[in-house]
Amino acid sequence: MKRTKIITNFIIFFLFIFHVNAKEPSKLITEIVNEASIILSSSDPVESKIIKLNNIAEVNVDIEGIGMYTLGKYRKILSENQKIKYKKLFKSYFLKSFSSRLVDYSDPKINVVSQKKINDKYTIVSTVLEETSKNPKIKIDWRIYTKNPDRPLIRDLIVEGLSLARTQKEEFKSIIQNNDGDINYLFKSLEEFIIK
Repeated sequence: MKRTKIITNFIIFFLFIFHVNAKEPSKLITEIVNEASIILSSSDPVESKIIKLNNIAEVNVDIEGIGMYTLGKYRKILSENQKIKYKKLFKSYFLKSFSSRLVDYSDPKINVVSQKKINDKYTIVSTVLEETSKNPKIKIDWRIYTKNPDRPLIRDLIVEGLSLARTQKEEFKSIIQNNDGDINYLFKSLEEFIIK
């Protein structure tokens, strides 16, 4: 009886701690941006910055969800082996694309402007990338998947009204369609990008 009470108390305590640690989507974005800013403004070698940025992405971005979305209707025709191959390729592609875009910024200043809950699954966090001598001010909306409120994940970036996930989906669709619907051409394209 005493052991059961101890286990019950432990479970209640664990759930309480887990709930307290649940992140508001706007807080998640603020933390990610601050962490990335510290990495980008450091004197670390580029390779080290890329590794750290990729770690942030792997923890906070729904890479698999984005990958399956970008396949569109073609995800329904993949065999299990093709699905495994695609997920692996897309993850490598996404991380390389993500870090190579960011690593050029030395110290980005991104400010959270607002947060709007769309439904139980999604919240939009609106931010602004401040103007610099090299770049204009840019409006960025982060689409956060909040089905599990204890682990919100980024599903899309909407830069000046343009969805990056939708743009990627159209690009992949074009590659497949231009090659008679053969998914292997997409795999080849991803592989080429990864190794270059």
